[in-house]
Amino acid sequence: MKLLYFRSGISLRLGIQTDQGIFDADRYQQDQSGLLYSDKQIGLDDLPALQAMLDKAGNDPRYLVKESGLTFGPCARRPSKIICIGLNYRKHALESGMAIPTIPVVFTKYANTLVDFGKDVVLGPVGKEFDYEVELGFVIGKTAKNISREHALDYVLGYCVANDLSCRDLQFRTSQWLMGKSLDHFLPLGKHLVTKDEIPDPQALSLLCKVNGEIRQQSSTADMIFSITEIIEDLTRHFTLDPGDLILTGTPEGVAMGMPGKPWLKPGDIVEVAIENLGSTINTMA
Repeated sequence: MKLLYFRSGISLRLGIQTDQGIFDADRYQQDQSGLLYSDKQIGLDDLPALQAMLDKAGNDPRYLVKESGLTFGPCARRPSKIICIGLNYRKHALESGMAIPTIPVVFTKYANTLVDFGKDVVLGPVGKEFDYEVELGFVIGKTAKNISREHALDYVLGYCVANDLSCRDLQFRTSQWLMGKSLDHFLPLGKHLVTKDEIPDPQALSLLCKVNGEIRQQSSTADMIFSITEIIEDLTRHFTLDPGDLILTGTPEGVAMGMPGKPWLKPGDIVEVAIENLGSTINTMA
């Protein structure tokens, strides 16, 4: 199942991608019970009901919305936490001049970094060294604490494409990376949150990043130092993960910081990040 959010006036509505168009899950649910799915955090317990409504009314034209002209919001709705794993690909750690991690390197972004799908990203007047990072993101589907890696994927709702945009001169001006990672709209996501049943092995997905059509990053999630299951195990030993929490799993080599001449992003550059079976997002730097 491919979940998404689209704008209707000032509201975001939950939709499901189908071959016939966008199924308006909110409108169907509102007709049935007066409630809206977009008013809550979608979790694993909601998937059977969403599938049942698709089976019942997925071809009903009353609930199908034409994709043309829609504005899509972030596919992760109101995450209480956005957690990032740094230096999680060996070659990226080396190109960054940093030691290979022996435990996950954890930092955060905030909800202000989320942006509507495909929207321009304003680089802004602060900082100069703007960089791209294709990453696999995943969303937690139920409360998780002290979860072993053997059961970790039982807590994943779905996966998405992410671009962990960074401002390197702000990132490294102190030992804390926050200022270089949490500028407004510095986390474009793909259109869809693809539920985990459609991705049998998240550690076997190809990743790609292009800038103005030039391939900059090309790798596989198989090259992660810490797998998704290891990340969940480590994080939940320290704190609780809640439904809707978004976790980014690191980027492979090929970032501007590691290239000769350091080709930082500038206004007008078009950045595309894509992951196998999850789609892509294309954003113009402004």
